[in-house]
Amino acid sequence: MATRRRGGAWTSAAGARRSGTGRCCWSSGGWGSSSRPRPPLRFRGRKVVEIARFNVRQQFFLTFGDQCQRVDLNCFRPNSEFLRQLLFFFNGKNGNDVSILLEACKLLLQYVWHNGDIVSLFAGEDYSLKRSFVEHRIKKLAYICVQAVYQNRNQWKNQLLMPSKNSSMPAVILLETLACLINPELPWVCEVVGYLQQKNVFSLLRGIVLAGLKNVSAPEPDGSLSSLEHVVALVASHISHQPSYCSTVDPKWSFFSQFLSIPFMWHHLPYFKEIFSVKGLGKHYVHQTALCLPSNHNVLPSDVSPEYPGYACILGNLLEAAAFVLSDPKLASDTALDFITVSTFLLDTLPTVTSSAKQYPAEDDEFMDEGVKSSLAVDLERQICNAIDSRLLQHLVNLLFQGTLSTSYSGPSDEEVEAVGSICTFLHVVFSTLPPELIMTGLAYRTELVPALWNFIKKCHENQRWPFCSKLMTNLPSDAPNWLLPLSVFSPVYKHILMIVDNEEFYEQEKPLSLNDIRSLVIILKQALWQLLWTIPAHNPSTQKASTIPSRIKKLSVENIKSRARIVMSELLAQLQDWNNRRSFTSASDFYSQEATNENFISQAILGNTRASDILKLAPFLVPFTSRVRIFTSQLAASKQRTGSHPILTRHRFKIRRNRIVEDAFNSLSGLSEEDLRASIRVSFVNELGVEEVGIDGGGIFKDFMENIIQAAFDVQYGLFKETADHLLYPNPGSGLTHEQHLQLFHFLGTLLGKAMYEGILVDIPFATFFLSKLKEKHNYLHDLPSLDPELYRHLLFLKHYQGDISELELYFVIVNNEYGEQTEEELVPGGRDLRVTNENVITFIHLISNHRLNYQIRHQSLHFLRGFQQLIEKEWIDMFNENELQLLISGSLESMDVDDLRSNTKYAGGYHPDHHVIEMFWEVVKSFSLEHQKKFLKFVTGCSRGPLLGFKYIEPNFCIQRAGSFDAAEEDLDRLPTSATCMNLLKLPPYRSKEQLRTKLLYAINAEAGFDLS
Repeated sequence: MATRRRGGAWTSAAGARRSGTGRCCWSSGGWGSSSRPRPPLRFRGRKVVEIARFNVRQQFFLTFGDQCQRVDLNCFRPNSEFLRQLLFFFNGKNGNDVSILLEACKLLLQYVWHNGDIVSLFAGEDYSLKRSFVEHRIKKLAYICVQAVYQNRNQWKNQLLMPSKNSSMPAVILLETLACLINPELPWVCEVVGYLQQKNVFSLLRGIVLAGLKNVSAPEPDGSLSSLEHVVALVASHISHQPSYCSTVDPKWSFFSQFLSIPFMWHHLPYFKEIFSVKGLGKHYVHQTALCLPSNHNVLPSDVSPEYPGYACILGNLLEAAAFVLSDPKLASDTALDFITVSTFLLDTLPTVTSSAKQYPAEDDEFMDEGVKSSLAVDLERQICNAIDSRLLQHLVNLLFQGTLSTSYSGPSDEEVEAVGSICTFLHVVFSTLPPELIMTGLAYRTELVPALWNFIKKCHENQRWPFCSKLMTNLPSDAPNWLLPLSVFSPVYKHILMIVDNEEFYEQEKPLSLNDIRSLVIILKQALWQLLWTIPAHNPSTQKASTIPSRIKKLSVENIKSRARIVMSELLAQLQDWNNRRSFTSASDFYSQEATNENFISQAILGNTRASDILKLAPFLVPFTSRVRIFTSQLAASKQRTGSHPILTRHRFKIRRNRIVEDAFNSLSGLSEEDLRASIRVSFVNELGVEEVGIDGGGIFKDFMENIIQAAFDVQYGLFKETADHLLYPNPGSGLTHEQHLQLFHFLGTLLGKAMYEGILVDIPFATFFLSKLKEKHNYLHDLPSLDPELYRHLLFLKHYQGDISELELYFVIVNNEYGEQTEEELVPGGRDLRVTNENVITFIHLISNHRLNYQIRHQSLHFLRGFQQLIEKEWIDMFNENELQLLISGSLESMDVDDLRSNTKYAGGYHPDHHVIEMFWEVVKSFSLEHQKKFLKFVTGCSRGPLLGFKYIEPNFCIQRAGSFDAAEEDLDRLPTSATCMNLLKLPPYRSKEQLRTKLLYAINAEAGFDLS
């Protein structure tokens, strides 16, 4: 009767809940009002159960003893009441109940360890007859074992990760018992593990692991297999077996959610990592995670701390195990695709790492929103950074591209498209999240990524068809170009290769790409970059498809990919142009876009704040050099107009002693402000006798001053500069030994060079390319080294291609400097004296040696020179030009002198005119000169052997030929040589009678550099 009433009450209660009353109580007439309300049945039912448990517990004590004094192995038999009663009343929070369970577990473990048959113990002679009964008992017993450990985890926290040899500890006893009950050889294991899954066993085990950690990020000191680890391995291994009959579990309570989100799980469970990696668990759980994670991101636990969010811990643990998981040669590309799906999602959610987790700042922080800078723990960031190493990347690339690469000209296969799309999506998110420098070397030198991507890009370009690459990027708008992602990933990796590749590899061996392929690449990059910068308008974010991925940073948005593509493609194209300048492999015009040559583009670029001016900032090589010179000239003119620079409005006049020209100029000009430096400056010379020279400086004396001081200050004998074997100038690393104020002098020389360029004065100073790169604030690499130290370059190439064990050469990370006979040893890295060069770190060693010689040694001198230079020449102006072009701006054109252009822009004085017979003879003679003699002539009359870049129209002041002597001069007067005043670009030419005489006298003058005359 009571049972029926309870059943009716629960049924009625359910009906009450369905009708919305939410209450159930009894009255004498059944349901209705009552003068004395009673508590809800759920509380009354709980109380009844507790009373029943108490009564059964008391009966248990009478039968078996309150300390299990009357317990033996027969208690586990099917006909014994021992387990039935214990399983009914057991409460993990009741210390007495736990003690009873422990005694029972000890007895069971002793039996198993002495090779007892556990199946016969629980089932008797015929397991099949009692299967359901036995499985029920085993499931319950297994569950109360793990429940007891979980509920006492804080009390037993020092025991939880102890190895099984500590068999007297309660936590170890219970976990070892659980391990015995789910031994994979037992017939009930699937039912038991399935039941534990339903009871959220991974959540319980997670809580046990976290309670046992003294430090969430520190590995456990004992290296033995713990009982807890054994249990985790058994449960996880069984579920991953195929086929598995365990019921599907809610993703919230699954292994990936509860266990992979434990910070540094492999540090605490090192043996489980080996099982996970080697025995196929990794493949299963990576696949399960790929299926569940994107749509179940909100179920990840957050019970550790905000610095260790679940998604980041899953990422760190998966990445750390991936190198082992993906190393299995039997794996198909599907596992790599699953791994990329998971990793890409998690990386897209991850903020950019902080500088504390890396050696140098990321180049890509500009892509990150300010509000999402990393709040992760530094050790978690470091785990993620270190896990994406060359071994992982090599396995990924090998798995994805195995069997997909073909030389077919019909276009890429579907498998190749999927492989390219997946790896590019993954790497784009990696580049946007982690410092690219940490993984670029591995990608460039340990994988075949560049050949694989180039093979794909080349086939798409030749077939004029770019298939949609990535299934992971469903949020991209339909009009986004399909070449965007492959080129944005290919470009930085190939650019990194070009940093360390040597000249022989690039030009002779044509590695990793042939010169023909590079020519095609230049065209592809140029066309793509022009589309991004000029043709394709900025995409309206509102038109993008809504993303189902809860990324805070949206690294996979089309605008982020475009932003990165613009930068990395322009950097690669600029680097290829540098290689072409070093030794031409394609026409210079291949880098130019035809659309950038028209007047409309140049006008927009001069105006500023236009798309044309943006192109000049990011990809100036798309614009022909002469167009950029015109823009630069306009910028100089506009600057002079803004500052009111005019020869008549001279602010400063200085007296300069010719025999102390550098010291006097330094003392006079160093204190001037930027505004004063941009204004007109006039000088007067004082000769050796202390007498001021006669003459009014209308600009010519200042030009003469600039030519003389630059010649003196940049002379290697002065000690501030040295020259290469090719007589190219670069800062002397030991300049501090010769000049106490050497850095101030470098600042002053930078100002002088800037003033010369600002005033349009060409100076014949040949700088080394690796020093000119410092004016552009660029870094130099191995391929720049031959011009500085060809012998060192050869030694480094020997190391780079050394086939043996490099460590046997006994090289260390140190370099010996030798300045003025004084040798000093300097470490390339902290502790470099004790760090031996090996085959693994030799590329880094070569990088560091090159960096030391080309960048580090001259860093202070270059920085001060640059500061002085930028007082007059803005960085934005110089960034329009590469190093070779910058030398042309400084010294003029290297091409043959255009005599006709010079003639059409020449003025005459003293009775000469364009049709005078002496002038006719003069131009015929000059035109007949060899190129070498034409350059000497130009240097004789202007002070510089090179002509202005835009022609002699722009030479200041205009070239002038003045008659020296009367037309009826005596023969002895005509024996005089021509003279010049380079400060005025003036040639004083006697009225010679014959062409032969004029030719002989002029050749003698320009070769002897005779006749300098400041009159």
